[in-house]
Amino acid sequence: MTKGDIKTVRAENTTRHGRSSKGVFAGLGIGLGLGLGLGMMALADPAGAADLPVKAPAMRAIFDWTGFYVGAHAGYGRGTSNAVLIDPTMTAGPGVASGLIGGVQAGYNHRFQSGVLLGVEGDITFPSYFISNSIVSLLASPRSTVTEGLDYVGTVRGRVGYTAGSWLVYATGGLAFAGERFVNTPAAGNDEKVIHDRLGWAAGAGIEYGFAPDWSVKLEYLYSRFEDANVRFPSGTQFASSLDFQSLRIGLNRKLDWPGAPNLQPKDPTDPESDRWEIHGQSTFLPQGYPAFHAPYSGPNSLTPAPQAQETWSNSLFLNARLWEGGEVYYNPELLQGFGLNNTVGLAGFSNGEAQKSNFPYPHYNTSRLFLRQTFGFGGEQEDLGSSGTQLAEKVDVSRLTLQAGKFAVIDVFDGNAYAKDTRKDFMNWSIWAPGAFDYAADKLGLTYGMTAELNQKRWALRAGYFLMDAVSNSNNMDTNLFRRGEYVGEFETRYQLFGEPGKLRTIVWLNSVFSGSYRETLDNPALNLDITQTRTSRIKYGYVFNLEQAITSNIGVFARWSWNDGRNEIMSFTDIDRSLSLGTSLDGHMWGREDDTIGIAGAINALSRDHRDFIAAGGLGPLIGDGQLNYRPERILEAYYAYALTKQITLTGDYQFITNPAYNADRGPVSIFSARLHGEF
Repeated sequence: MTKGDIKTVRAENTTRHGRSSKGVFAGLGIGLGLGLGLGMMALADPAGAADLPVKAPAMRAIFDWTGFYVGAHAGYGRGTSNAVLIDPTMTAGPGVASGLIGGVQAGYNHRFQSGVLLGVEGDITFPSYFISNSIVSLLASPRSTVTEGLDYVGTVRGRVGYTAGSWLVYATGGLAFAGERFVNTPAAGNDEKVIHDRLGWAAGAGIEYGFAPDWSVKLEYLYSRFEDANVRFPSGTQFASSLDFQSLRIGLNRKLDWPGAPNLQPKDPTDPESDRWEIHGQSTFLPQGYPAFHAPYSGPNSLTPAPQAQETWSNSLFLNARLWEGGEVYYNPELLQGFGLNNTVGLAGFSNGEAQKSNFPYPHYNTSRLFLRQTFGFGGEQEDLGSSGTQLAEKVDVSRLTLQAGKFAVIDVFDGNAYAKDTRKDFMNWSIWAPGAFDYAADKLGLTYGMTAELNQKRWALRAGYFLMDAVSNSNNMDTNLFRRGEYVGEFETRYQLFGEPGKLRTIVWLNSVFSGSYRETLDNPALNLDITQTRTSRIKYGYVFNLEQAITSNIGVFARWSWNDGRNEIMSFTDIDRSLSLGTSLDGHMWGREDDTIGIAGAINALSRDHRDFIAAGGLGPLIGDGQLNYRPERILEAYYAYALTKQITLTGDYQFITNPAYNADRGPVSIFSARLHGEF
């Protein structure tokens, strides 16, 4: 699935499922992402935006190429390898890894009066979150299966080129480096892992265009060749491989004023220098841990009773552009890293809203959002929509129709809540920031493809949407049988005043047409041995949500959610909850002189349907739970946090969660989970 103050009137968050930084990458956050949408905007026909206001200085000003810059890029990468496995017989073969990539860069240029440009640039690039995009080689023998995975590639290069006004053509070359992990899965015994780095060289060429006084967009091709790797595992298995990597990418660069430079004129580095587009960003580092707790037994999806700590780290850019009157494009590239506690299993109401269901030891690139929005105003009274990650600042008619299509999160549009929605700034638990029994369409990162329509009036809003569902439960593959399969969602929002304070009530109904298994059919056939995949066929799952938010004073608010689903068939996307009730309150710090601080206290009770409960008790597994047996009780969660504003842009949060009957099992727990969260945004 956004977060922080990066909110819209339509939705308060871009939360992902459940969705650890190492020090070497600590500076990536605010520099992430780039401009597919920006490139489209920058190169669009100027006539198409003739009526759009433009800030001074004019967009056609001559670009000054000399100076420092930072930026980000995304594109397509392809790595190839020839590998040999010896254990002791020899197996050999080629390998290919290809897919979307993303990363960041920084450098310095100097332009001579002749137009010649010399520069130096460093960059680091990461593969996407699809595992297949990073598997360079995979070889198997009777004794071993060895996988070679690419974690990152980077370069430090010189650049030489020629400038003509706002255009630059250049060649580039220099040092390349890559980080990989080699994993041996022997026929017997535990996996063996070796982390390995390679050096090499890189060369390429590109073209860059300065479309605003301090912004440029580039198209670049790079080829990198690395030294051979020779790995020996503790078992004696040997693996050797070559590696080269090619990439074609679009980059966005922002010039920086160097402190102490002559004629320094301080500027806001996030100023897009045009009303046609905006840029926002965020970085959130969230460590969590708990002490040992009581557990007489554990299963495949149990929260381990031994003490542990894990971290997640998300870095996002939000690049938004106006295309025509009422038409906008939104692009949200992200680098995601880290692990949820216990590999994001063991709790139905999971403790970290930033923990996705894919564990990333290094950052992985994802195009989290890429969608078009068209708004049709019907005239009359107008209102201002504030600038945020998923909303361009603009004045619109209160009475309007908004259409949206592309890739985004269902809860970007549905289930808004002012007090419990933003896992990067308020509550962290899945069953508090979201309705736990809403099995909304999503991949393992909480995102999907869909289209929505919203009719907004002063006192109410009506929303409807259709979204692609997982092809099978808890997967990253979408079922593309359009309208035969998928999720249908409707929401009616009413706005009112209670004792002079505003409130909202949202009623959501949803229906999933999916390829899924039945709990009861699996239980009734002992020959299936609890393999629910054997009962998968076309099925319907449905449910509803009531979502209330109410201001008590200007500084205190309360909220409540009740969600329910029929509980007969597999959970497809979210978590193992069939009924959920959450209640809470939020207080800002105005009354104690810290108006940007926030305190939140909330609780949730989660439950399973009878069929779901019997399936888990018999030893079945859900996406997040399964202890092998079950002394069933409702899962109960208490969460409290204090968000301390270090500055207007940076918040440090302390959070405590007390969970009784984790994964509905009264034999295990309770468990106390302690969290810290450092969040920065612009």
